[in-house]
Amino acid sequence: MSQAQVGQHTQAASRAAAGPPARDQASVRGSVDAALGFAWDAVDFTSAEVMSATGLTRSTAIEALNQLIEIGLVAELPNARASGSYTKGRPARRFTLRSEAGLVLGMDAGRAHLTVALADLRGRVLHRCTLELGEDRDGAVDRRAAVRSAITTVLADSGRAGDEVVAACVGVPAPVDRDGASPEDVSGFWTRMNPGLVSLLREFAPIVRVENDASLAALAEGSVGAATASRDYVALMAGDRLGAGVVLDGRLLRGMHGGAGEMSVLDHVDGVGSADGFGLRLATWAHTDIVAGDLPADHPWAGLREADVAGMEAVDARAVVERARDGDRWAQGLTARAAQVLARVTTLLCSVYDPEVVVVSGGAAEGLTEVVEQASALLPATVVTPPPRLVASTLGAQVVTTGAVSGAVEAARAGVLRIPRPVG
Repeated sequence: MSQAQVGQHTQAASRAAAGPPARDQASVRGSVDAALGFAWDAVDFTSAEVMSATGLTRSTAIEALNQLIEIGLVAELPNARASGSYTKGRPARRFTLRSEAGLVLGMDAGRAHLTVALADLRGRVLHRCTLELGEDRDGAVDRRAAVRSAITTVLADSGRAGDEVVAACVGVPAPVDRDGASPEDVSGFWTRMNPGLVSLLREFAPIVRVENDASLAALAEGSVGAATASRDYVALMAGDRLGAGVVLDGRLLRGMHGGAGEMSVLDHVDGVGSADGFGLRLATWAHTDIVAGDLPADHPWAGLREADVAGMEAVDARAVVERARDGDRWAQGLTARAAQVLARVTTLLCSVYDPEVVVVSGGAAEGLTEVVEQASALLPATVVTPPPRLVASTLGAQVVTTGAVSGAVEAARAGVLRIPRPVG
């Protein structure tokens, strides 16, 4: 939605609010909200369907739809007779959400990379770009510049105007409170990852949302992933560091400082010892065994040493899992060890949150299917409540970006009718 359309929206809302003296402004806004909410979920619809779903009277529903048409968020479709599919009686007016009326930005702002997706109001991705970050770009100033550059690039490459953007959502590897800020930690890492991104994003969108990356993974799993049928689930990011996005009773949990899914508690859990992710653990365990010479003498990796950098880099979690699948007994021992750790982590999540589903999520999840299956088999002996369904995500490395787009659409849906009129 362009700034001109936003201005038209504000004028239309003002005219509606200035209607009959007895008309309550909150009631008018509520009816338009209700009609828009129905439109957002429907493909195309009639006013009667809006009335049935929302409880609005016919006149109120028609008035709300007309206002949404004037704003530019809803379009009236050609009637059935005009399209040749209806011949008797008076055809019902049909409507649809104009998904092209505005754009949303969703970003995964990881430590080493920034991936940003530009999507329409239904979340259909139109363009995507990724910016790799060097270790020397870890500071707040450089990070803000990189985020700004990534957004500018995706808009330029897509040929879309910045004033079409309605909402932006970004995920960061840090706790994030309800205001989009991250608390200070001892190393300063959290605030470096989220250096005032709310104010930065407001340069590009009137509606802004900043979340923890695992929380956005949870949104993705709930909207298009492995937890679509659940209202109580956890998305466990499992790459280099464990982090959890938690949804209970259909609501995303944050906590006072955004630390609801922070996993530093694992430092104190026997048999787990740290929040290191399974990708990092498997690679570290493999390297330790190789350097110590603890592999069978005829193993292909037995001759590697620390000095063999190229060879050691090839020994990552995916390579270990692939060897385990091929029957490598040593690699199978490492995946079994990872399964035991995952079962302990899941047991802790169950004791705190009692989820129906735990989704092992992120780029590493695709290669951890066997680890997840083994851990799932261990849960009945360790979980007091009925064990959750433990599954590996199918959304891959784009899960946070997918969740960020969902978060931006959700924010746009909730706030688009309240965008203030632009100055001038």
